[in-house]
Amino acid sequence: MTSWPLAASLTNFARAALDAVLPPRCLSCAESVDRQGTLCMRCWGALTFLAPPWCSCCGEPFEGVVDPGPPEMRQDETRQAESLLCARCVGSPPPFGRARSALRYDDGSRGMILGFKHADQTYAAVAFGGWLARSGAELLTPDAVLAPVPLHRWKLFARRYNQAALLAGDVGRRSGVAVLPGLLVRQRRTTPQGGHSRTGRQRNVRGAFRVRTGLAERIHGRPVVLVDDVLTTGATVSECARVLLRAGAARVDVLTLARVIRSGV
Repeated sequence: MTSWPLAASLTNFARAALDAVLPPRCLSCAESVDRQGTLCMRCWGALTFLAPPWCSCCGEPFEGVVDPGPPEMRQDETRQAESLLCARCVGSPPPFGRARSALRYDDGSRGMILGFKHADQTYAAVAFGGWLARSGAELLTPDAVLAPVPLHRWKLFARRYNQAALLAGDVGRRSGVAVLPGLLVRQRRTTPQGGHSRTGRQRNVRGAFRVRTGLAERIHGRPVVLVDDVLTTGATVSECARVLLRAGAARVDVLTLARVIRSGV
C-alpha cells in the first residue's frame, strides 16, 4: 500500500510533468497561470459572483446588490433574504422551488463558459464544480439527487460531452450527493433557445423531456437538483421540473454556473 507522503509526491510529480507538457493556462483568456484550472488576475477580477440578498425562489439578485468577490468570502446574509421574492415569482411562481447560480452571465464570464460548453475545455469543470457546490450548498441535502439537463442524443454525439453532466459529477463528488446523469432524456430535438422570445422558449421545450424508463422510483419522494450551465429565462429548467414533479420528486431545485440578470428586479 502506498504511503501518504509517497502518494502526494507522485501526485505532485505527475502534475509537474503535465504542466511541463501542457503549461497551465487561464480558463478564460489562455494566458499563463501558476496552476491548471485557475484564472489570471485580470479575468478573475472581471467575474461577478452572486450573493444575497436575492429572490428566495429564483435566486435573482435584487438590483444593485452583487458581490465581486468569490463565494467563500461573501458575508452570510441568507437569513435576511429568506422571505424576499421578486415581482415575477410573486405573480407567476415557477415550478421549481429555488434556483441558485454562482456567477452573473456577462462579458466577464461569457467567453469562459462558452469555451467550456463548445470548445472542449472540459478541464474547467473542476473549478466550476467548486463554485457551484458553494453557491448551492443550501440545496445539496443528503437525500437529494443531482440531475443534469440532458442534450439530445444527436447533439451529444456531435459535442461528445454534456457540460451539465460534467458539472453535476463534480458537484456530486464534492458534496457526496447522489448523481443520476441519465435521469432525464431529451426525447425531442429542439432549436437553440437563443433565437426565441420568452414565450417561444417555453413553446420550444414543451414536451421535450421525459424521465428515463425505470428511474422514476429512484427519485420518488426525494428532492432533485437540476444542474445546467446558464439560466436565462428558466424555460428549460421549468419544463424539466414539471416532468420530474409528475414522476414523483418531492421538490425540484435548480443549480447553474451562471445566470442572466434581468434589469429592474
